[in-house]
Amino acid sequence: MRRTEPEGHGPVRFGPPFPDDGLPVLPELAGVLAAAAARGGAEPVGGGATLLDAACGHGDRRGLPAVPDRTALAPGAPALLTALTAAIDGDVLVPRPCASWWPPYARLLGRPVFPCRPRRERRRPDPYALLETVRRMRAEGRDPRLLVLSVADDPTATVAPPELLHETLEAAAGEGLHLVSDETWRDTLHDPHDTVLLSPAEMLPDRVTVVTDLAGSLLPPGWPAAVARFPAGEEGAALHARVLDVLTALDARVAAPVAAAAGYALSEPEPVTARVAASVRVHARVAAAAHHAVVSAGALARPPRCGRHLYADLTPLAPGLSERGIGDAQELEDFLTARLGMPAPGGHRFGDDFETHRVRLCTAPLLGESPEERARCLDADDPAELPQVRRALHHLASVFDDLRDGARRWESSR
Repeated sequence: MRRTEPEGHGPVRFGPPFPDDGLPVLPELAGVLAAAAARGGAEPVGGGATLLDAACGHGDRRGLPAVPDRTALAPGAPALLTALTAAIDGDVLVPRPCASWWPPYARLLGRPVFPCRPRRERRRPDPYALLETVRRMRAEGRDPRLLVLSVADDPTATVAPPELLHETLEAAAGEGLHLVSDETWRDTLHDPHDTVLLSPAEMLPDRVTVVTDLAGSLLPPGWPAAVARFPAGEEGAALHARVLDVLTALDARVAAPVAAAAGYALSEPEPVTARVAASVRVHARVAAAAHHAVVSAGALARPPRCGRHLYADLTPLAPGLSERGIGDAQELEDFLTARLGMPAPGGHRFGDDFETHRVRLCTAPLLGESPEERARCLDADDPAELPQVRRALHHLASVFDDLRDGARRWESSR
């Protein structure tokens, strides 16, 4: 990960890495890919019949019914979001903060991106912020048409309450917006029995396209495949056709070996479901321990409820940061990346203000240095108690504790 302003280059190619699970590839999944390795071609644009059927079944099991002619697959969610943005004329809205990979594809197409800043930090998504942003845009002659959001969120690792989501969807529908719901992390809920997750497509089925990158829970990030499920009706059919046109122009097709692995994973045989559950358990436990270390040092962070990351606000530690010459998010990113020995992208990567001291921390680097160490996490009763994980968490805590101590020295000298 490079700084956001490298000499002579734009920032997109140096964005933060995807929060992968850090675990060895499931052997059964690797076997399916290996068996198809001799197939040098690719799926048809949008996916072949077998792959589409597997994707539809995957959606049906989640209360998201789909049919093949309203479904498309592509080599990763970025290709699908690019195609959707190109197919829907108008300007794009996103929450602030948002996934780092969303805005670049709109800007690539010459579309400005308008962030909706919540009035209160814990109110995400915020229907009032959305309405204010839309009205301001139209007063300036803009044409808001597309809202991208996620219920299970990157970077905050939070899950939107259904009642707040419903208010936001009503506001979006009232303003004539089409919604793209990024549901990459929906199957990574840390406590599914205590967390209610509803898809926007369940509430507003005629105006929502659901995009799911399989790297969220089913495939390694290096095997790119993603699914889009389009609304029923004429508008959904027309949007599906336009998206396929864009994917054709990009030649965005899933490689045949990856398609074989994706089809196997989407059908959810027992080895896949068992691995997903084990991976979620590992990252939930380690994320909780990392959250404890961060907040014990005085930083702010909402408890992670999904994914393999947490989002910390170090504003209360600002004096300790200033003591080290850290005045903005980029300097915080540089400092923590060097001290922690792992990527620690600053909040500016996710649309937060450059001056704020926010950072996303991923859990995969805390699982161990070798594949063997990381694999042991899958079988451990408490992954956070494994020696290599305890060392990593202790190091994380010591770095944040040093910043806390610096802040206290500043306070005592006043």
